[in-house]
Amino acid sequence: MDEWFGNQMAQLAADGLMEDTIIFFYGDHGSGMPRHKRWPYNSGLHVPLMVYVPEKWRHLAPADYAPGGATRRLVEFVDMAPTVLSLANIEPPDWMQGRAFMGPYETEPRPYLFGFRGRMDERYDMVRAVRNDRYIYVRNYMPHWIYGQYVGSNFAAKTMQVWHDLYHAGELEPPQTYFWEEKPAEELYDLENDPHEVNNLVDSEAHQTILNELRQAHRAHMMATRDAGFLPEAEMHRRAKGSTKPVWKLDNGTTIYQMARDPQQYPLERILALAELAASRVAEAVPQLLIALEDRDPAIRYWALTGLLVRGAPAFEMAPEKVRELLADENPSVRIVAAELLGLFGDADDEAAAVEVLLELASPQENGVYVSIAALNVIENLGELERLWPVLEAMDFEDSAAAYRANDYFHRFMPPRHGPWPPSRHAPWLRSAQ
Repeated sequence: MDEWFGNQMAQLAADGLMEDTIIFFYGDHGSGMPRHKRWPYNSGLHVPLMVYVPEKWRHLAPADYAPGGATRRLVEFVDMAPTVLSLANIEPPDWMQGRAFMGPYETEPRPYLFGFRGRMDERYDMVRAVRNDRYIYVRNYMPHWIYGQYVGSNFAAKTMQVWHDLYHAGELEPPQTYFWEEKPAEELYDLENDPHEVNNLVDSEAHQTILNELRQAHRAHMMATRDAGFLPEAEMHRRAKGSTKPVWKLDNGTTIYQMARDPQQYPLERILALAELAASRVAEAVPQLLIALEDRDPAIRYWALTGLLVRGAPAFEMAPEKVRELLADENPSVRIVAAELLGLFGDADDEAAAVEVLLELASPQENGVYVSIAALNVIENLGELERLWPVLEAMDFEDSAAAYRANDYFHRFMPPRHGPWPPSRHAPWLRSAQ
């Protein structure tokens, strides 16, 4: 890379363009290592950015620019397009999300940056993050799923395999152990004093003001962007298209973006309030979750069941009959969470009924690939994947309406055609509390 970059600089110099060229040098957000790519911590989102401004064009540099210096201004990749337009003396259009940080149309610095984690290949998760120039706040909406869920592309790294095996051999101590355990509902880190984001300050009395500031910024951003992630992935498609299958174009359908902006189709305020309650782990919230199991909106029922799942067996035992009823719910996403509860905390009959429902929902051809992936996650979580291989292999693997990569994620649950499973595949990696 250094040689390649040097060649570009030499070519600019040879062409006499060095003093007429503003140079942006930036990088990717790292490999698939833990807390790098795909993680909305600062370690996963922070990338290098250097800008060279020749003397001739120094008047276009940021207000706080100093050759060889650094700035604490918060910048993200969506800022690149409006910045280049500004350098060309073109006013960026209002619809652009980014903010110009150079040129005549340089804007005020943004106060916050936001991070997002949803489904990662074949695994579901839901994490949101917001940072200012010193602190980062992380909100885990599915804290019952450990950080180190098995994702095939991540576990291809020897580092991940070794770390996993050392944890299950009992050879690690905190904070080395945290990645293989369930998440807290909230995390807050001081990036100035704790750049590795290890010391969670959520319970620190001295940090309640900044915690509440970032909580509010996070919530305002979700409402402003109409964050559709509070619907299960299959439910996003159902509400937008009238089907759980992700058909891209239907005469009577719309886009997920449009659906999320319709408060009748997507009452985000209500759904968000219950999702926050569900993820909070607060035991006193269980009565509210039980009431929400009766709600007409399947997204509310989904989060109510998820709240019971987060709290484990004691919460399930307060409403086992209602969970059994929801195993026959009209909505497949609701049925999947009910099945996970029954499979984990119910009796032998409950587990058998749960597996039967999950097997029915695992067919991508019948239910759409996103229902299928969610069902397969739970089947593996319950330890039933290997037993059900013969039935799963007989299914039609393809959902012709799905995005091209989505069908590949279904395949990742199947036994490999050649060679053994990757190391650590069948270790108890998903629910450490069990």
